[in-house]
Amino acid sequence: MTSTYDEDAFRAFVVTRTPALSRTAYLLTGDAHLAEDLVQTALFKAAKSWHRIEGDPEAYVRRILYTQNISWWRSRRHVREHQMGGYDAPAASHDTDLRLSLEDALRRLTAKQRTVLVLRYFDDLTEVQTAAVLGIGAGTVKSTARQALARLRALAPELADLAGRTS
Repeated sequence: MTSTYDEDAFRAFVVTRTPALSRTAYLLTGDAHLAEDLVQTALFKAAKSWHRIEGDPEAYVRRILYTQNISWWRSRRHVREHQMGGYDAPAASHDTDLRLSLEDALRRLTAKQRTVLVLRYFDDLTEVQTAAVLGIGAGTVKSTARQALARLRALAPELADLAGRTS
């Protein structure tokens, strides 16, 4: 494989997958600017290792997204109160009040809880896949998701209506 091929493949990946990666990053961070930084950091790290990536490059880049977000959260460099705005929210609901309630509730979860929910329910990964991405046990994924959903129910009981409309 030549470096030109690698560069072309990486550019094609960036062009086609950045919108999806950006949506996920926004859900993880709750902030459009921080999400953009997160995607850029993940893509930069992936570019440095592009020639070594085996299998699905998206899984590799998404793992960087999740681990970098947790790293930022743990180091407190990027943790601050912020408004979730300026970015198109997922099209789960057109009801602005419900969307704002969901955003507020997600913002009040821990980074780990929010990450597990995004992986499980937005990216539609299994518990085993989520565990592999995060480097934790499947049981931890299961209990974290359960705790996060219980906290969401307590923080925003009106979201039960959203769940009822999608099932």
